[in-house]
Amino acid sequence: MDFEGSDFAIVCYNIAKIAQFTHLSIVMAMTVDSTPFQDVLERIEQLSISDQEALIEIVQKRLIELRRQEIAENARATVQAFREGRASYGTVDDLRRELEEFEE
Repeated sequence: MDFEGSDFAIVCYNIAKIAQFTHLSIVMAMTVDSTPFQDVLERIEQLSISDQEALIEIVQKRLIELRRQEIAENARATVQAFREGRASYGTVDDLRRELEEFEE
């Protein structure tokens, strides 16, 4: 599309106004329904890209550590249940046999 200089300026101006209006509408909608989660997202958006990437890395590492703790707690509970006779171990076939006996 071939624009004259002034036509191009008008198109750019209109695009900028639409973008500004769209951004304002989004901000207003978020303000009306503001939640702590949305507040955090807004604050994150104010960070630089490198800070956002660092934040992602930190959160991922924390989630990994939380999952490790969860797995460790599940393992402790399983060992305790086994010691108390509330759990057993075996093959898949053993489990199927137990389930079939339980259903009968």
